[in-house]
Amino acid sequence: MADITEPSIIPLLSRALHHIRSTPPRIIASPATRLPSPALACAPSLTDFFKLDWVNAPGARPEILFLRRDKPDAAADGSRVSSPPNEAHVAFPGGKTEEGDEGGLYTAMRQTWEEIGLDLAESAYTPVGQLDDREVTTSLGKRLLMVLSPYVFLQLSPHTTPVDPTPGTTLHWVPLAELLPLPSPDRNPRPRWSHVTVDASSRLAPRHSTVLRLLMRVLIGSMQFPAIVIKPSSSSSSSLSYNSESENEWQAIDAKRAQVEAGSTAAGSHKRQPSLSKLRPRRRRGNTPNGELKLWGLSLGMTLDLLAHMAVPSNSCLTAAEQRAREMEKTTEGAEAVVSASALLPPDAEVLEILRMPVVVPSLTSVFPRFSYPDVNFWIWVFGKRYRAVMRGWEASVRAAGTNDRRINWTGSALTTFYAAVRKALVVVLVLRAIGVLVGLLVGTWMLFW
Repeated sequence: MADITEPSIIPLLSRALHHIRSTPPRIIASPATRLPSPALACAPSLTDFFKLDWVNAPGARPEILFLRRDKPDAAADGSRVSSPPNEAHVAFPGGKTEEGDEGGLYTAMRQTWEEIGLDLAESAYTPVGQLDDREVTTSLGKRLLMVLSPYVFLQLSPHTTPVDPTPGTTLHWVPLAELLPLPSPDRNPRPRWSHVTVDASSRLAPRHSTVLRLLMRVLIGSMQFPAIVIKPSSSSSSSLSYNSESENEWQAIDAKRAQVEAGSTAAGSHKRQPSLSKLRPRRRRGNTPNGELKLWGLSLGMTLDLLAHMAVPSNSCLTAAEQRAREMEKTTEGAEAVVSASALLPPDAEVLEILRMPVVVPSLTSVFPRFSYPDVNFWIWVFGKRYRAVMRGWEASVRAAGTNDRRINWTGSALTTFYAAVRKALVVVLVLRAIGVLVGLLVGTWMLFW
């Protein structure tokens, strides 16, 4: 059998970035005051960039930057999530908008500078555009915490500028090809799907009530979120190591900081706020973590939103498995790499198709959890009529190219209706469990004393 040649995904990336730059994102009204984002001025032509020799050179591979925190303070939804000791999850730099920020784009640039020391205002980087806003909730979707606005940046030079991550943070440049369902030269399936298990009691019971949390753990079980396994990159520790005794390095850093604060970079009119002057060189560990890295939750959702721009419209008459098989066949025959939205779904998405639950966007399917107890999933389906109606409307909108519904918050509506079904299902499960325990006690008492 002939060896499989890894297809180039440069054309897919070019199409995706052009689509992101030309497509306005869905904007969700934030609970807090939302400032307009700065205009993407002086942005170079993506068409010219993808004609460069080094971009099209043999062996060139697009990569996406993730970071891993040794001790993450909390999950994106505000609840603490602990991962098994032999794995860790990766994320993106980011944070909340602060007073004085000029908009979401400025916040993204400031947080990247503060967290990993990467200055996106340099001429080596350019903002491509914004992905659709996402709602971040807690208490199983009952309370809205914030609105997440993801921004996409492109590195314009073949060499990455030095970075300075905060202590306990490692960086990983991951090839985009590892995240796409394309043939691999070693014949291993890509991407490598797994799951992350989260204790459901951490979402439902008070943190300091050990007895109640144990009871909820027994009655409800755990939640499983789809995840993509990522190999730790060898470049995770390839960052500058500053020495406080080196006067030359201090002077270079201060000069760079003054240049950034003066707004003399190539990104346009972004003026750094005084908060940047408080930043100082940071010592940090550059050790690559042992074990697996996992991409899941909101980070996986944002990544799949990006990858979905590389996909061609799916054939609605085919299942996800049939679509994957057809694309693999086309790609291995030597044609241009082909990816559909259905091929980006996790393997267990077939269960949703069997239950006749419409699947529109991979990122939404990958963020929603599955419960370890089958009856919980069954009752979620029973109470999921409104959720399925929203998804059918979204599916119809996608088929119609969504030209007249950019203001409809499909993601928020699906999130609200899905977690409403989850809450109802959990109430029913708890009541049925309580009735079962009561009946068991009565029957046991009757058999013991009669």
